[in-house]
Order: sequence, then structure tokens, then C-alpha cells
Amino acid sequence: MANGNFAQGLSLETFSKASDLKKRLLFTLMALFVYRIGTYIPLPGLDPIIIEDLARRHMAGGGILGMFNMFSGGALSRMTVFALNLMPYISSSIIIQLFTMVSPTLEALKKEGESGRKKIHQYTRYLTIFVASLQAYGISLFLMNIQGSPVVIGGIFPVIAVPSLVCGTLFLVWLGEQVTSRGVGNGSSLLIFAGIVANMPASIASIFELGRAGALSMFAVITIFAVAIAVIVFVVFMERAQRRVTINYPQRHAALAQGKNMDASHLPLKINSAGVIPPIFAYSLLSLPLMLANFVKDSDNELLGSFVMFFSRGGVLFSVILVTIIMFFSFFYTAVVFNPTETADNLKKAGGFIPGVRPGQATADYLDYILTRLTTVGALYMAFVCILPDIMNAKFGVHFIFGGTGILIIVGVTIDTISQVYTHLLSHQYRGVLKKMEKKKR
Repeated sequence: MANGNFAQGLSLETFSKASDLKKRLLFTLMALFVYRIGTYIPLPGLDPIIIEDLARRHMAGGGILGMFNMFSGGALSRMTVFALNLMPYISSSIIIQLFTMVSPTLEALKKEGESGRKKIHQYTRYLTIFVASLQAYGISLFLMNIQGSPVVIGGIFPVIAVPSLVCGTLFLVWLGEQVTSRGVGNGSSLLIFAGIVANMPASIASIFELGRAGALSMFAVITIFAVAIAVIVFVVFMERAQRRVTINYPQRHAALAQGKNMDASHLPLKINSAGVIPPIFAYSLLSLPLMLANFVKDSDNELLGSFVMFFSRGGVLFSVILVTIIMFFSFFYTAVVFNPTETADNLKKAGGFIPGVRPGQATADYLDYILTRLTTVGALYMAFVCILPDIMNAKFGVHFIFGGTGILIIVGVTIDTISQVYTHLLSHQYRGVLKKMEKKKR
């Protein structure tokens, strides 16, 4: 009841008095502003007109490169210092987490608490530098070898481009950490969120322009936006959905036996425990063949053309492979973030138990059974949202922005940020009540 009363007391007046929250929000906005400026600082030694033409030919239509360009807020299509964005860092984080499952050394570090977490984070940074260097070198070679190369400074271009791109990624990692500690929300997620949202107004305007020009019927335009609203509502519902497993404790059980009204404890299990990691990792894997094909100069080769078409986004086979990889990594990553055996042992040590289930291995099996069913639903949900843009593109011939990994990130980050703002407001309100109580005592 106390929390409910506090929640009812939250208002604009409460927000206006929360000076710490206002400072955090202002810092977050300033950091996002700096990020957006960086997405327009071009790499030296490139012809901007040719870069614009390359972006139109290779990134239009929402392909895999178009998706990575969306994550970067258009920085990749403009070939700026933030072209790699945070993707090397995200890939490195996923790789380190996967290695934690098979490496006893990393697993031991994970159990050391804060000191172990700092060491793992340091390893992630080192791997980020390595991954970013490889990707930056690959991009520089691609730009130098492509027909009608935009490079105007010759063979010295990689010497300038690689450090610039790597430093851009490392700066964004640092900026994200600053937002996390001094701002509101998860910094890295907010930077990607800002990049995706920045492209939305232009995409929405293009749909209206197609409708005005007659390329799309009014029915098609209305259908696209109706589906967009339905998708957003569906994603919000699925991201908030959870299975609450009842947990009892001996003290609570005794209180109930004495007739006292006690709220039951619950173990919340989300439908989508893996978050957006499976689709991001799936797209990263599927983009590798296309990136390798770009280094082959013989663009007229029929075998190469068939290879590129095989891995191009939008085909039935591509969608089947994408869904399969998303399903696999959904189960794999859920196993990384949630260990039923460890959870069952912790409950047993704390004296907790699930009604009707024996403590120990039986509890672990029961949690694993529930989690398997939830993960199956969550994986199918993510797969559907990720292939929806391809379905809409095949039906209406437009790039559907309200689907795929982008909408999953937007909804997830929005929910997390609002939750943190709410927590800060509650904390401010609690501090205000404590100060009033201290004054009364005096």
C-alpha cells in the first residue's frame, strides 16, 4: 500500500523538485546531442558525392547493410567517424558472455563480484578494439577497391580511416558508460535508440510522399500505419509479459497459518529473457557472407551473383535461416542469463520453495520446464517481428521501419528508461518523507 500511495503522489510538481533527476536527464540529452553531431563528421579523404551514391545503391531498401546503417543513425551511409557505431562493442560483449559459459577462468571471474566484473569489462574493451580494427580495415579496403572508388588520397587512406573509426567506436563506448553512470537509462542502448529514432521522421515522410505521388494507394498507407501501431502494442505487451512463479518461505508460511495477511513472493520469468541479442547476432552472422563477397572484384561472376542472392535479405530461404538462428540463440542466450540449477540452490539456501515442488533438483527441473516453454514463445515472437519488414516490403514495396530489431530496441529502451525515471522519482519522494519525519522528531 505504501508504494501505491507514493505512486499516486507522483506528479509534475514532484518532477520539478527532483533536481538530481533533472540534472541526469539534461546530461543524457547533451550526450545524445554530442552523438548526433559525431554522425555527421566525415572520414577524411573521401568524396561525399560518390559516398552518397554508394549509400543509395548498397543501403537502400532495408537490407542487412541498411539495418546496420539504421543502428548507426545514418553514420554508415555518410561514412563518418561513427560509422561502426557500437556494433563492435556489442559483438564483443556477446562473444565474451558466450565464452564465459565454456571458460572456467571467465566463469570464476564472473563469480568474484564487482572486481571480476571490471576485469571482464576490460577484456570486452580489448576485444572491441580488435573487432573494430578488423571491420574498419575491411571498410577501408572495400572503399578503395570498389568500382568508382570515393577515396581521393590513395593508399594512405587505411592509415587514416582505421584509427578514426576505432577511436569513434571507443568514444561511443566511453560516452555510453558516462550516460549509464551520470544520466538516465543504459547508455549504450540509448545511443543505438537515438540513431534508430533519428531516421524515423524521414522514413515516415517518404511513405506519405509515396502515397501523395500515387505510388501507394490510400488503403496501403492506412494499412502500413495500422500494422505499425499494432506491432508496437504487441511488442510492448510481449516485453512486459512474464510468468510469476510463487515462492513461499517458512516465516511467511507461519504468518499465514496465524491468520496474518502476507503478500506472496514471486520469481518473475520473462517471456523474452534474451532481449534483442538473438536477432542482432543472427543478422551479424548472415552479414558475413555478403561482406566477404564485397571484396571480390569480379562483380559479373554468375556464381558470385547467385551467392549474393542466396544471402540477400527478403528471400524465403534467408527468412528460414534467420528464424532458425534466432531460435537457436534465444535458447542459448537464455541459458547464459538464467541458470535453473543455481536459482534452485539459492532458493534452498534461503529456505524458499515452490508450492507442490520439492526443493533441489525437482525445483530446477520445474523452472527449466517453465523457461523452455516461455523461451519457445519468446523466440517465435522475435522471429515474427524480425521477418515482418520483409513481408511488408514484399506486399507493399516499402521499407517498413516499425518492425525488426529496431522496434524491439526502441520499445525495450523506452520501457527501461521510463522505469528508471520512475525509480528516481520514487527515491526523491522517499527522501522527502524521511526529511519531514526527521524535522518532526526535532
